[in-house]
Amino acid sequence: MVSIDKITQKTENKFVNLYDLDVTHKNGAKSHYYVASRAKNESELKIVTGENHPDGVIIYSLYGPKRDKVVLIRQYRFCIGEYVYEFPAGLVEKGEDFREAAVREMHEETGLTFEPLDVDPMFEEPRFTTVGLTDESCATVYGYTDGEISDRFMEDTENIEIVLADRDEVRRILKEEKVAIMCAYQLMHFLVDDDPFAFLTK
Repeated sequence: MVSIDKITQKTENKFVNLYDLDVTHKNGAKSHYYVASRAKNESELKIVTGENHPDGVIIYSLYGPKRDKVVLIRQYRFCIGEYVYEFPAGLVEKGEDFREAAVREMHEETGLTFEPLDVDPMFEEPRFTTVGLTDESCATVYGYTDGEISDRFMEDTENIEIVLADRDEVRRILKEEKVAIMCAYQLMHFLVDDDPFAFLTK
């Protein structure tokens, strides 16, 4: 029987921590499995609580009067030592509604004003990001954005370029650039769907 026999917290950091799991596999073999988590301590781990509250939000937003551009960020990521294209995103603060977090994060990262769509909760359900490495989950929030781009509200530690990409630019990005997988799948649909948000109403 597969089991988690012991959990040992290895780090105490503000944004992410490493946990060492003593596990038993289905063949009875024992080993260690390492999990990165947004949890501040063992009691907050999803394997302990059994709950799936979103740690963060990913914001899929269309821009412009024709809603024919998508809001992207090009961000330097230390994990790969390069820039990668992503949707605007961020962490949900304790006690904060994730849709409110989406509005806040969009403004902080881009200066733009974000208006979330009312959709079936199924589409905003928190989903796991890289479940082989972490218990992190994020809710995707969909909506429309307007206003003027500004980096005035960006944190000093963030290295972000805001991109308003039409379909030609999206095609180039997918062909030539590094793209986060959650963003890439949606951009593929954006390329071919007349209304990229049509699936939200079906």
